Amino acid sequence: MYRVAVFVGSTRPTSSNLKLAKALEKLAAGKLEFQYIKIDNLPFYDDALWNDPPAEVMRLKREIAAADAVLFVTPEYNRSIPGILKNAIDWPSRPFGESVWTDKPGAIAGATGGVSGTAAAQVHLRSILPVVGVALMGRPEIYFQSRPGAIDDDYTITDERLRTNLNIWVERFTDWIGMFAKPQQAVEDIERKTA
Repeated sequence: MYRVAVFVGSTRPTSSNLKLAKALEKLAAGKLEFQYIKIDNLPFYDDALWNDPPAEVMRLKREIAAADAVLFVTPEYNRSIPGILKNAIDWPSRPFGESVWTDKPGAIAGATGGVSGTAAAQVHLRSILPVVGVALMGRPEIYFQSRPGAIDDDYTITDERLRTNLNIWVERFTDWIGMFAKPQQAVEDIERKTA
């Protein structure tokens, strides 16, 4: 099983992006283990803070380093990504030469009530993430228009066509991660055998 650090760009408890992430997690059970990364307590990026780095920044860097892959699930704010998400991308990319994003396989998804399905926000993320070193999966893409009942309260996708498409996405993302990482369980088995 691969460990995925999940960044949800909305901190609202009823966020449609959190709901989409939870639905993907349910579909990926047994293949991917999602770890939701807390980003709402990070200070605004300030290079001077590296003299005495904030504990939350170092925690963030450790969680990304420990993950096999990263997933960004973003809303769209004014045709771009939320500032809180950009801040969470900037911190782990520094200090120079110490980015924890380097060669980390990643993917993007997003949900909105509008018909664009966060397309503009995802374009911005696609221009940012490779620059910091994320090995970004190009396709398939998820541009999800939130509709009442499409994902129920148990995070089950009720629309059969949508469920089929998202299952394909989960399979491709799992394969993509496999090009860069070994499943966590396989690593644990090796450690047991060599102990």
